Amino acid sequence: MRLFLILVLTSLYGNFSISQECDAILLGQVVDFHDNTALENATISVTGKDLQTTSDQDGKFNFTTLCDGVIELEISHPDCKSQFVTITIDGDTYQKISLEHHLEELDEVKVVGGTQKTTNSSQEETLGLKQLEQYSGNSLGDALKTITGVSSLNTGANIVKPVIQGLNGSRVLILNNNVRMQDMEWGEEHAPNVDINANQKISVIKGAAALEYGGDAIGGVIVLDPLPIARSDSLFGKTQMNLFSNGRGGNITSTLTKSFDSGLYMKLQGSLKRLGDLETPDYLLSNTGIQENSISVNLGKRDFLQGWEAYYSFFDSDIGILRASHIGNVDDLITAINSQQPNIINDFSYNIIRPNQEVTHHLAKLNYYRRFKGTGKLDLQYDFQSNRRFEFDIRVGDDAEKPSLDLQLTTHTLSSTLQIDSQNDLEIKLGVLGRYQSNFADPATGVRRLIPDYDKYDVGGFAIGEYKLGTRWNVDMGVRYDFTRLDAKKFYRTTRWEERNYDQDFSDLVIDDLGTQLLVNPVFDYHNVSAMAGFRYEFNTQELLRFNYAFAQRAPNPSELFSDGLHHSAARIELGDLRIKSEASSKVSASYERNALNWGFTIAPYFNAIKDFILLEPNGVEFTIRGAFPVWAYRQTNVQLVGVDLSVYNNWTQKIRSDHRFSWVRGTDTSSDLPLINIPAANMSNSLSYSNEALHGLTISLESQYVFEQQRFPPNIMVFSPQAEQEVVLDINTPPPAYHLLALDIATAFSLKNKHDLAVGLRATNLLNTQYRDYLNRLRYFVDDLGRNISLRLIYNY
Repeated sequence: MRLFLILVLTSLYGNFSISQECDAILLGQVVDFHDNTALENATISVTGKDLQTTSDQDGKFNFTTLCDGVIELEISHPDCKSQFVTITIDGDTYQKISLEHHLEELDEVKVVGGTQKTTNSSQEETLGLKQLEQYSGNSLGDALKTITGVSSLNTGANIVKPVIQGLNGSRVLILNNNVRMQDMEWGEEHAPNVDINANQKISVIKGAAALEYGGDAIGGVIVLDPLPIARSDSLFGKTQMNLFSNGRGGNITSTLTKSFDSGLYMKLQGSLKRLGDLETPDYLLSNTGIQENSISVNLGKRDFLQGWEAYYSFFDSDIGILRASHIGNVDDLITAINSQQPNIINDFSYNIIRPNQEVTHHLAKLNYYRRFKGTGKLDLQYDFQSNRRFEFDIRVGDDAEKPSLDLQLTTHTLSSTLQIDSQNDLEIKLGVLGRYQSNFADPATGVRRLIPDYDKYDVGGFAIGEYKLGTRWNVDMGVRYDFTRLDAKKFYRTTRWEERNYDQDFSDLVIDDLGTQLLVNPVFDYHNVSAMAGFRYEFNTQELLRFNYAFAQRAPNPSELFSDGLHHSAARIELGDLRIKSEASSKVSASYERNALNWGFTIAPYFNAIKDFILLEPNGVEFTIRGAFPVWAYRQTNVQLVGVDLSVYNNWTQKIRSDHRFSWVRGTDTSSDLPLINIPAANMSNSLSYSNEALHGLTISLESQYVFEQQRFPPNIMVFSPQAEQEVVLDINTPPPAYHLLALDIATAFSLKNKHDLAVGLRATNLLNTQYRDYLNRLRYFVDDLGRNISLRLIYNY
């Protein structure tokens, strides 16, 4: 019996030993998931065993003498997230492993030595987090004016519209967290409804080269982006408070972010702003206070393979309009222009009375992306916007609390882009878009509606590509097509209809004749094509040349077509023209850049020829039951804009740096050989800064801005003065003199719980309390610009 058991055990042991002979071979290859290229020097380890190897130049590796069964590999590579792969070994086995090598697309790789640009060959500049913190209590337009070639069209200090190389309004597109803002941007006194505190990076792309954002951005594109949230288990936030002497108020903004290792994140941000009446060096500006509230919520999940985001923001503003700018008639305007002080100066107040604007803006977005192995990345997005605008005039009786303008703009957009980047030297992006927009002008205001009810339909598609020719040349090109349909219903006074000769050109649009009024239904279709081509050439690691040509077409906006009546907040009659067609821009731009540690510069000339440019200009006066008002009418002409942007910096020592910027643009109506109205004057800014990390991160900066007098402007107009009973010159176009402003900024940081988690800054603008008026401020007819403002900012990171 004992002998039998020994024989059985010996037999089992022999069979077990034979079955466990470990002679299997694992052959493998590590490739980039993004473009299927081989990854050299990847480290491959068998977990639980002392087996490790690296991939060769073809991404290949092997393990020998493996046993059949299940093993786990850990694969890692520089700039990659380690990946674990389970493999079943059954004899000799082959396994191809895709590694997430392009993690810079998740912004987990820090870019050192400059700011990444959105485009390849176009002129582009960026504001970072530190610069935006300095302007936390100001408007988007105020912050953007620190960029070369960007100025602003103002209605006082609180309504600030960006102007890029001489162009503004519908020609400048604002992209807020990848959503194109739809907030009645056509009005000169309509400020962008965005909170700059919700974004930590703002890029300005000058011109229409960024076709993926829109083909009608003849002036340029402003891209507002929040900072990406890293995939880590963390909870952090920031609160910033700003106090202002001018306006005797301030703002507070706070952000709280929760993220997880899985890529899931949640972010909540909110801001409050309150200012009372502002001041010039010599007097108060009555009814110039502002109240703003905003909140935004982000919820999403970011992974390499796929991700999604849900975003919502709400922006609410109540803006006082200078009481002295409310004109009763043309004689009041003549008196205001000739006077050195406003005709109304009240005691300081935080109250906002008539006239004023109340605007609310809702924005919601759903986004999903997915990467496909060896192909690229697909994005799908739906966004919704609702913009409600009330403009209040000074009215009496039962109408005292009624707005003079009540517009409700609702927009739905569905878009998709496919980024094909599976080849190292070629990247292609394709996109399609569909948009529906409706506007409702409430007739309950009791005032003739300036903008009618309309439905607007947009369909577009684009294709852009970037090709790398060796290590120095990058070539990009693209084309875009946009279709727009405007379907409006509008009442015209019969006398106006005939005065404009619409009865001859558009008689088929009339759907109801009410005697003194006509109800018309204009339906206009616009087919627009845009294209661009350019290159970037790198001479060395410090110097490069960019060149770009862009052709863009822009369909007219509803204001340019349909405006017809008294625009109360602008205190003027505005007249659109149904004959207006798309304008077409051909722009050539170039830039030569040097970016080195010690010093650098950028010189960026451009030439823009615009056919059928849509121009708004004063041309007379009209009498209404309210009195006589200046008339501003839209017309089309051919124009040219030529200009240059210059910037130079010098790091004199490790602690001392100087920056210098200069911008100049010349606009001409080539049809009449006259200067264009509202073209920014040449301007120059210089700053000298000192920084010392050893002194609690102390920075001191002295800034100087000189704005030249605009010497080129269209002639003034003749109007009839009822008071003088004769034609008089209305000096409405003559620019004010040149001016020079100084500013001082001091900042330092203290460590409470973490290093430099409390930052303190003190900033003084118009340091010498200089009296001046700016050509692009619509209130320059009535009052001076702002006097000295001292602000204190406190930033706590936790």
